Amino acid sequence: MTPLDRVQRVLRGERVDRVPFTTYENKITPCQTERELRNEGLCIVQRSPSICRHASPNVTTRRIHYVENDVAYVRTDVHTPKGDLFSVARPAEGTTWHEKRLFQGPGDYAALEFMIRDRQVLPNYDAFRRAQREVGGDVFLRASIDGYSPLQEIIICLMGVEQFAVEWSERRDEVMRLYDAITARRRESYRIAAESPAEQVAYGGNITSEVIGLERFERFVLPHYDECAQVLHAHGKQLCVHLDGNCRLLADAIGRSQIDCVEAFTPYETDMTLAEARQAWPNKILWINFPSSVHLAEDEVIAQTTRRILREAVPGDRLLIGITENVPPDTWQRSFAAISRTLNQEGRLPLAYLP
Repeated sequence: MTPLDRVQRVLRGERVDRVPFTTYENKITPCQTERELRNEGLCIVQRSPSICRHASPNVTTRRIHYVENDVAYVRTDVHTPKGDLFSVARPAEGTTWHEKRLFQGPGDYAALEFMIRDRQVLPNYDAFRRAQREVGGDVFLRASIDGYSPLQEIIICLMGVEQFAVEWSERRDEVMRLYDAITARRRESYRIAAESPAEQVAYGGNITSEVIGLERFERFVLPHYDECAQVLHAHGKQLCVHLDGNCRLLADAIGRSQIDCVEAFTPYETDMTLAEARQAWPNKILWINFPSSVHLAEDEVIAQTTRRILREAVPGDRLLIGITENVPPDTWQRSFAAISRTLNQEGRLPLAYLP
């Protein structure tokens, strides 16, 4: 059974020999340890190429890379018939810091809405199929819906939390016009994803429950996941949502949703254990993130944490252990090897551990 076989069979609800171990493609470096881990069963989750491409016939975008005080920045200038916008980002290892977002004041609403509505979403299936043919039996290709669900897109990408709070309070009608514009674009992406060659599609996530709150989550976020899931399910595909933050407040709502796979859930470092997650979402696939801080621990602690995960996941079906968040520098080779060794020794299904 190849690493890819293991992942695909768990997603389909079929039997496998042991709990799969996976990592995002950017959390591991090609080297001898990487080759050994793949030989032991590690599956690489590759999140490119995109199944979508985009065109904006009436909007011009220009990116300028520059250095100031030995710090690299990227300025994005957007020209629309309704006005100009710009943002400034500071790339960092594994992330990007937003110095200025596209929305900087009420005068930007018209240009932002035009930019969103002008953007066309088109299929890009050939690149995805070509990658599928090339990657082989130890790489899982995951497709993604372009961007976040509409309200999350506004909060995370366009405004930021503080500016969103002001606009939600003072100009909610304008915010909702952006929300409606993004919704129209996302629905195009749902169809393209459903008709794509991908087996599983990731959409949204990165929910901060303390910011979004239960009411906004149920009213403005979850319906988009359910709508997307319905379109995907009609074509035999699964919806995966990256829920890596505190989920206790949202747990019942997530449980009622049509989400197939709760991905990046991180037990013990958030406000739920794996046992609590399994109880809250008994019918969902849990593709968890191995707790990032534990990578710093000694090998036996890493092994004990892996055993705890296995114990709380009994009988072990619908479980994948992944690396979806940043790993502390200079620790991954030793830590990944300890996880892999423990899974190969003790992660055979059905798990023998007692709850």
